[in-house]
Parts: sequence; structure tokens; C-alpha cells
Amino acid sequence: MARPKRSSATLQKAELREAGLQSISPTLDLGNALTLETYSDLINTLRSQIADYNSALADLDDQSRQIKDTELKLRNLSEQMLLGVAAKYGKDSREYGKAGGVPKGERRRPTQKKSGAMAGVTLQPFAINQLTNGQTSDSINGNAMVNYSVPN
Repeated sequence: MARPKRSSATLQKAELREAGLQSISPTLDLGNALTLETYSDLINTLRSQIADYNSALADLDDQSRQIKDTELKLRNLSEQMLLGVAAKYGKDSREYGKAGGVPKGERRRPTQKKSGAMAGVTLQPFAINQLTNGQTSDSINGNAMVNYSVPN
């Protein structure tokens, strides 16, 4: 993804202000080194710096693309090298392991993971009478407090 190029709101405001100051006088001098010429020079310096920055970003984007292309080539060549070792020595050889492959005899079989903490527990529907042993909430403790126990 290309990096966003830089612009400057300060530069845009300064360019508008410079045009207004030039309409007052092309050789405006307000004293204390506040001249239109100094102002214009600083505007041009900032404009040049932004252009250099944006050019450097374009170069970086190009270098980034080159790196990605080289990585892809290297990844493909690495795979081909490993497959070449497998073809020459076999996938169960020590050479294959030395080249970075996992020999067939050392591979793990994937195990099925049980989902969640309740794995293996089957839930069955039951009636409220089973929880209260047939008693209503009014008849237990007299204040509608029920101590529930799950039947085995």
C-alpha cells in the first residue's frame, strides 16, 4: 500500500497571504527583518522540502514492492529446495530434517479438540418438580427460598 503524500495547510495559507502582501507592495519591508522576500524564501523552502519528502516516499514505496517481490521469489525457491531434498533423499530421511522439513516419522497427528469446558456433558431437559422434589416454593422455608439440587 502506498504511503500517503504530504501536503501542508500552513503552506497553502502562506501562499495566499504572500499574494495579498504582494498586492500591497512587491518590495514590502515591515522592519525587524520582516520582508516579503524573506517570507517568499521560506515559503519556497517549505515547498521544496515537501516535494523532496513526497519523492522519498515514492522511492520507499518502490523499495517496499521490490522487497515483497524478492521475498516471494525466496519463499518459492525455499519450497523448491526442500522438495528437491525430499525427491533425492526421501521425506523420512535425516537430510530432509536437516533442510528444515519434518520427517514423516516425526509428524504429529492432529488431535480433535473438545469444545469448551462442558465437553462430553450431555444436558437433558427436566421438569421443575425434579429440582424441588415435588415441593412448591411457598411450602419450602415459608419465604419462597428454594434450595435446588440436581438429580443424579
